[in-house]
Amino acid sequence: MHIEAFRDWCISKPGVTEELPFGPSTLVFKVMNKMFALCDIEHFESFNAKCDPDRALELRAVYSGIRPGYHMSKIHWNTIETNGSVPNQLMFDLLDHSYDLVAKSLPKKDRLLLEEMTNKIR
Repeated sequence: MHIEAFRDWCISKPGVTEELPFGPSTLVFKVMNKMFALCDIEHFESFNAKCDPDRALELRAVYSGIRPGYHMSKIHWNTIETNGSVPNQLMFDLLDHSYDLVAKSLPKKDRLLLEEMTNKIR
């Protein structure tokens, strides 16, 4: 996966913004101000995405390119390598999974606003 495809996928989702809150080289994607993915812009060798804890363990057991989240909660975040060790479609699926997990955890008013945004796109 290339950083352009990663960015395009993330930013295409409703309610998503991109920021550089940790410095000029760490790109963070948020849904309604809650982080769901991040990566190093200068060296796009991997990205971090939120994941259901049970699924995270299963993925780590199957794919050498998926490991506990670097500088993140090891239970809820994975670091996913972009070197070909993880299929591209799975990477996109994991970004969707991360987005969905965070969206479901939003306060009710933010979930309703996000739902409105989603309905306008359709």
